[in-house]
Amino acid sequence: MQELPVMNATEQQEREYLEEIKEKLTLAVKRVDDAVRQYSTELRQKKQYIHEHQSGMDDADMVAAEQSINRMAYTGEGAVARKRRLLKLVQSPYFGRIDFDTSKQGSTPVYIGVHSFLDEQQRQNLIYDWRAPISSLFYDFELGDASYASPTGPVQGRIALKRQYRIRDGRMEFMLDSDVNIHDDVLQRELAKSSDDKMKNIVATIQRDQNAVIRNEDASVMVIQGVAGSGKTSIALHRIAFLLYRFRDTIRAQDILIISPNKVFADYISNVLPELGEEHIPELGMEELAADLLQGQYQFQTFFEQVSALLEKHDAAFIERIRFKSSAEFLTQLNQYLLHVENNYFSVADLRVGRTVVPGVFIQQKFKAYHRVPLLKRFGQVANDVRAYVRDKADRKLTGGEKAAIGEGIPRMFRYATVLEFYRDFYRWVGRPELFRFDGQRPLEYADVFALIYLRIRMEGLTAYEHVKHLLVDEMQDYTPVQYAVLSRLFHCRKTILGDVSQTVNPYSASSAETIERVFPQADVVKLYRSYRSTVEITAFAQRISPNPHIMPLERHGPEPAVTRYGSPAEELQAIQALVTAFRNSGNHSLGIICKTLRQAAQVHEALQGPGVHLLTEESTAFKEGVIITTAHLAKGLEFDEVIVPMASARNYHTEVDKSMLYVACTRAMHRLTLTYTGELTGFLSA
Repeated sequence: MQELPVMNATEQQEREYLEEIKEKLTLAVKRVDDAVRQYSTELRQKKQYIHEHQSGMDDADMVAAEQSINRMAYTGEGAVARKRRLLKLVQSPYFGRIDFDTSKQGSTPVYIGVHSFLDEQQRQNLIYDWRAPISSLFYDFELGDASYASPTGPVQGRIALKRQYRIRDGRMEFMLDSDVNIHDDVLQRELAKSSDDKMKNIVATIQRDQNAVIRNEDASVMVIQGVAGSGKTSIALHRIAFLLYRFRDTIRAQDILIISPNKVFADYISNVLPELGEEHIPELGMEELAADLLQGQYQFQTFFEQVSALLEKHDAAFIERIRFKSSAEFLTQLNQYLLHVENNYFSVADLRVGRTVVPGVFIQQKFKAYHRVPLLKRFGQVANDVRAYVRDKADRKLTGGEKAAIGEGIPRMFRYATVLEFYRDFYRWVGRPELFRFDGQRPLEYADVFALIYLRIRMEGLTAYEHVKHLLVDEMQDYTPVQYAVLSRLFHCRKTILGDVSQTVNPYSASSAETIERVFPQADVVKLYRSYRSTVEITAFAQRISPNPHIMPLERHGPEPAVTRYGSPAEELQAIQALVTAFRNSGNHSLGIICKTLRQAAQVHEALQGPGVHLLTEESTAFKEGVIITTAHLAKGLEFDEVIVPMASARNYHTEVDKSMLYVACTRAMHRLTLTYTGELTGFLSA
């Protein structure tokens, strides 16, 4: 039997079909509006009725009326949420289509979007939610034989067509036919322009690797180590959205927690997730977590302040303290110290209470028996056992004074009373007392914050964050083994951890996937080497700063990065001003001017001030398009169409930390990169 003609075969037919769908969606919005108005009128009338007749209503009537009001309000809220989803669909109804042939009757087109849409007149699904079982065909299969799991069992068939669309503000920018689904703007645009089979095959490989990560339901800990521009964040967010859908009966958006490096990044990614049809997901910075766990007991340096201090001046002792406390060995030594404390710091003696003597051996036995209880929490339980012992021996009730004497006597047998004293003692025990600098006058150094929290968890116990059902940790390279040990004890849920060891902003405290595996031996580790965010020219340029033999750039070309010398700082600023003007006329959306320090960023901002020019600081909470002036530290995880790196001189970029910053700054650029400097060019680029 011959195949039926393909529905909407041409681009023109697709554009006409899009207009039809938008009309139906607009009509559905109007119907929901009418329904909301009706609910609201009925609700008002019901409340009015109760107000006028409440004197004649008994308890049962009142309860029934209240239930009726709650029902109406709930239905009304549902209608409002439905309207919000429909309005989102009007902007971009669908992004994908597959034609799935299950019989000799020809193919059925399945359009896929962020929400499903049912034509109520025809009782027909016009758009399927991207997480619906049938949509898995779009992600998991290429053209040819395919199947998906339905409630009634597997459905076998053949995918005859696979198509993707870019629809913004209700307008189709382009469509492309491709074997696999591409969920990344850069890749979509490249494929829409290119008819090269080699390019299609490479993109198909990237996409298959990404989907395997997104749809992995089994891993309790997933570590994604990807080079700059490999789409790590996009994968992680799609993974979260997929898990929210896949386990929708047991996990909601508010049950997930994202640990992100700064408020701007959190805002930037929260703009990505709603695109997938999800609500806002809570996020927390490591510093906020620390403040919560230390309960305001200590003022402490932030990670941003630590990095800023490293950038301002080279202090060998400070670097040594950071390096020591960022190693896996440091965590091992903390654990060995805790064992040493347990075995040697409880100096037990006989305890006299009235005429009764409690043998030290009894007290020691009880202390050991509570080995599952944090060290400093055992004294209360041991004291209760001692009181019971004395009561039995003396055969009488204890006086208040005797009870208190026991309660105070047991902890006195322990060498120290506070976690801070133990932490200070740890450095004496390892023979490096100079590595802990804290006198109560200055804030606690950032490298000490999580080590102190770790000791506190082990010695006093801290309540775990039981409400969190999935933890997403981004920029994994910036956290140390002791920080992961803290996360491991606080969050007993599944985790997705992602980052790139080349993009660390502090090379003295960087963690790789291998380091993290030592804390989470059960982790599934995925490594992504294919970079497609930046052009080949920009990727090759960044490789001069920090070579990575594994990186595989996608063949996407653009202008060579420009490195230009100027006679004076004033001339350099003038040139940057001209580049900003050129950007405004280029049709590109975002320009990042990425400096080494915040002081430099503020200077550039002052010189360039004007509409659409924004300074991004650690206090900023929102990501804006246009011209963004910021530091490499704060630009991590962000991307820009164009990037300018000012002051790329040998005087400004010369230490290991500077080198990391320069690499991060250059790899933020997607299409165009310009470096400006006065004096001598940084040695990291002169080779």
